[in-house]
Amino acid sequence: MLPQKIIIDTDPGQDDAVALLLALASPELSVEGVVTVAGNVPLDRTTYNARQVLELAGRTDVPLHAGAARPMRRDLVTAEHVHGPTGLDGPSLPVPTMPVRDKHGVDFLIESFRAATPGELSLVTLGPLTNIAMALVKAPDIAARIGRIVMIAGTHLEGGNITPAAAFNEYVDPEAADLVLRSGLPITMVPMDVTHRCLSTKARLDALRALGNRAAVAAAEMLSFSEVFDMQKYGWEAAPLHDPCAIAFLLRPDIFTGRKVHVGIELKGELTYGMSVVDWWRVTDRVPNVDFLHDIDADAFYALLTQRLARLP
Repeated sequence: MLPQKIIIDTDPGQDDAVALLLALASPELSVEGVVTVAGNVPLDRTTYNARQVLELAGRTDVPLHAGAARPMRRDLVTAEHVHGPTGLDGPSLPVPTMPVRDKHGVDFLIESFRAATPGELSLVTLGPLTNIAMALVKAPDIAARIGRIVMIAGTHLEGGNITPAAAFNEYVDPEAADLVLRSGLPITMVPMDVTHRCLSTKARLDALRALGNRAAVAAAEMLSFSEVFDMQKYGWEAAPLHDPCAIAFLLRPDIFTGRKVHVGIELKGELTYGMSVVDWWRVTDRVPNVDFLHDIDADAFYALLTQRLARLP
């Protein structure tokens, strides 16, 4: 079978970096480009970090484009309190030398989907949805050409991780999330209900370190840094691993369960701004718009991650 063609929209972030490494290490996927967005840290830093990760993976051939520097309608909220000042604290990575392409990331998305056969190219979003929302506003015709969007977004039973109600990616740009969820596109949402089951225990991180290659060791160092905040917040033995779950879904959908539901984004609530409102029990007549994942085989996920990172330099 031919590899699935994807573009990854990301705001690295340690877990974004590990997701990029997993995608680049997997022959079932053809990463046609990477687009950065402001989120975990500002755009100049997420773009710098993406350059470092692509070089770490030995994949400087992948086109890298910088996208939106701020949300559609509000000021940027970032998460250095989780990811450190650089967003990629943990490993010591060299100063990157690969270039960033001149074309704006939103324009790259538009041109890529227009050039592809309808349904041939899909999008994986690991950060706020600003870039794809702006692309849909600027070029509505691409909606009919996008294969699907697999997004790290949403929370149902777990509550929020940036406010009591909202998950970070939607909270940063809720207007963008609302626009994308109303677009009619095929969407798979990988929420915290799934990622909170994927705990990077000491044994799992030790397995990555034991591989001995640069990429796997760096991944273990990244996650060892970022897990401190979550372990203190949740009081768990280990921290959840979010963004690689979106890539894992493309590789092993059989290890996930979920259902088709309606998800809307709260844009007005004083206490619930940015909340993903999940009609899990279908108590409204709103038409389901999302394949909302609910559970994962965490052991199979970490086995996949470890196996694939072993393939990298």
